Amino acid sequence: MEFFDVVKNRYSCRKFTAEKVSDEKLAQILTAAQQAPTAKNSQPVKIWVISSDDALAKIRTATPCHFNASVILVVGGRESEAFVRPSDGKNYAEIDASIVATHIMLAVEAVGLGTTWVGMFDAPKLKELFPEMSEYDLVALFPVGCKNAEPAERHFVRKSIDELCRNS
Repeated sequence: MEFFDVVKNRYSCRKFTAEKVSDEKLAQILTAAQQAPTAKNSQPVKIWVISSDDALAKIRTATPCHFNASVILVVGGRESEAFVRPSDGKNYAEIDASIVATHIMLAVEAVGLGTTWVGMFDAPKLKELFPEMSEYDLVALFPVGCKNAEPAERHFVRKSIDELCRNS
């Protein structure tokens, strides 16, 4: 799919069919995430692919926004591995993780699947359930599946370019 079609057609999908996500499409999504730029190419990011029944059951206790997806991707950034801007000490782990997450969101659309960026989850609980996440700032969950819903009406409401941008 052409890039501008991807960004135009992508919407927050919160309802999926029972069809499983193919390994091929999942691999394409993860490759897109791998290619995401990070500050000084430090790549302080981890993606957990949650797909087993047991792991999905755990995730469902930490968020109501799982939408019964067959795969949930969890994205986190690790501050100890991230670039830190010298002028003010700004750590880029969360920014880098958000860039990777955006690549995931757009790649999901590009391969013909649906997702939504979930920020409503209990991060401390996820870290308790999945100890391997404990050293990461968890920034997003992405339930991934075959779309079974149309965009919400508010999806089509956008600020004008003049409202969004400022020329100096």
